[in-house]
Amino acid sequence: MVPSARLRILLDYRPALRERTGVGEYAHQMATALARRSGQASVTLFSSSWKDRLGSGAVPGAAVVDARVPVRVLNLLWHRLGWPAVETFGAAADVAWSLHPMLMPARTAAQIISIFDLFFLDHPAQTTREVRRDYAALVREHARRANGIVTSSEYTRGLIETRLGVSRDRVTVCYPGAPAWRVREEPAGGPILHVGTIEPRKNVAALIRAYLALAAADDVPPLVLAGRVETAVDDLFPVATPDRLRSMVRFKGYVSDDERLRLFREASMLVVPSSDEGFGIPALEAMTIGLPVVAAARGSLPEVLGGAGILVDPDDPAALPAAMRRVLGAESIRREMAAKGVARARLFDWDASAGRLLEAFGAAFERRRTTG
Repeated sequence: MVPSARLRILLDYRPALRERTGVGEYAHQMATALARRSGQASVTLFSSSWKDRLGSGAVPGAAVVDARVPVRVLNLLWHRLGWPAVETFGAAADVAWSLHPMLMPARTAAQIISIFDLFFLDHPAQTTREVRRDYAALVREHARRANGIVTSSEYTRGLIETRLGVSRDRVTVCYPGAPAWRVREEPAGGPILHVGTIEPRKNVAALIRAYLALAAADDVPPLVLAGRVETAVDDLFPVATPDRLRSMVRFKGYVSDDERLRLFREASMLVVPSSDEGFGIPALEAMTIGLPVVAAARGSLPEVLGGAGILVDPDDPAALPAAMRRVLGAESIRREMAAKGVARARLFDWDASAGRLLEAFGAAFERRRTTG
């Protein structure tokens, strides 16, 4: 049993502090859904940064602990030394939830970690410096010590069990929820869209090659890439790409929530060619409004689409342009995909996931209480 009527949850909100990518969106929306359950839980958002401050209104109903400590310094101390305990910063909690695979040190709180994918185990060179330094070396130890693990797909749950040796009953799947967006009217001739950080795992170079092959043979709309660019743009294009074709690929950079929605509403399709994906929130967002999705048959994407989109082998140079050509060329296919996507998206709900999360947190608290 928990020590009071409400479970005190401390959530590492740092992934949502600035530009929210997938993990940041998950942190923000799950914190919001948990805060709505004020009769069952109290939520405190934890942040640390030397220059960026977390305001008190980030999540309605949630308290804030905002430490003026550089995030890289604190992560090094937490990952390698397990110090200082989060209670040091004035955060009292029954559960301390990290939104990445490394534990948030705590004196008494149950410790929860999140593992959304294990891409870093197989491709460390394609990750950030901090991930290369710590995740592959420490993830098994931290997963073993955690009182519970949260993930976003059954696919990743299976990987955690088999590759990290974690008992299945200690891993809880909490899917992201669909946004409250109305279904769109299909626009005429909208661009082909990709949404996500442009990094090696997203396989954007394969998408660009496929698009250029399509554009060289057919009259097609532009390709729009929305997301923070973390690789050299020139490296994404084949050598000697003609200027005419290069100009058809447009980089928007990181976009606001409103701009992202506008792009979804105006696009002809969303293409998600990722080499691996722990969930793929943009695919769910696209299905919510009736935007057709073409995605790689990799990671959790088949699980998320559930037959509502077109799945392709991203390593087959002919498969991706063929799928895009198929969507562009047939209104009946687009309408069928849109209807299936809308129906599929309705199965994903933040509040339902928050309920599962609270059950998992209660079990983790009891596990911590009985085993220490």
